[in-house]
Parts: sequence; structure tokens; C-alpha cells
Amino acid sequence: MPFWKSPAFLIIGSQLLFSISDVIGARAMKTQGFTPAAFFTWWFLLYTVIRQIAVFGQLYIYSAMELGRTVALFGAGSIIIGNVMGFLLFKETLTLPAYIGVSLAICAFLALALLPAGAKP
Repeated sequence: MPFWKSPAFLIIGSQLLFSISDVIGARAMKTQGFTPAAFFTWWFLLYTVIRQIAVFGQLYIYSAMELGRTVALFGAGSIIIGNVMGFLLFKETLTLPAYIGVSLAICAFLALALLPAGAKP
């Protein structure tokens, strides 16, 4: 299977797009405030387009995998990407217990992504 069709690649790609749009939205809301005029700007169009592309990736994954595994992968992927972006972009640091939790999420992601799925009924 080509890497671009692997569930892990599609999940990480979708989560990256969601996270990028979250950063765009958060920065715009902090500068412009939550006003009606803020939603008629370039950033909101970009935000919406990026999120829509991410939703297509998410729906494709939902059609190809079982729901429980998919939701767990998206959750773990979100934790990982959010923490990496927080560290790299915003210079955030966490406590040791939080880093242990993130490490466990990484292990869960790898187990769900790499271990074979169970037999289908």
C-alpha cells in the first residue's frame, strides 16, 4: 500500500490541517475579537477551506476503518500534534506528568496504527 493511503498518514495529515486552522483561528480571534466582522475576512475563508479538506480526510478514514480504532487514532494524533505545535510554535513546556501522558499517547497511536486489526465479524 502506498504511504499516502496508509491510515496513519491520512490521520496525521488531517490532524495537521485541523491544527493549522486552529492556530489561524486562535491568532485571528485574539487580534480581531469575536465579532461578526471577523468572519468576513480572508483568514476565515482560509480557516474554513483548510478544515473542509481535513474533514474529507477524516471521512475517508471513517469509511476505511472501524470507528473505535479511528476515534482513538484521531484523539492520540491530536494530542501529539497539539503538543509538538505548542512546543515548537509557542515555546510551551509541560510538567513531567504531562510529558509522560503525551508519551503514552504516542505509544497508543503507534500500537493502533501499526498492529493489525482484529478479524471482522
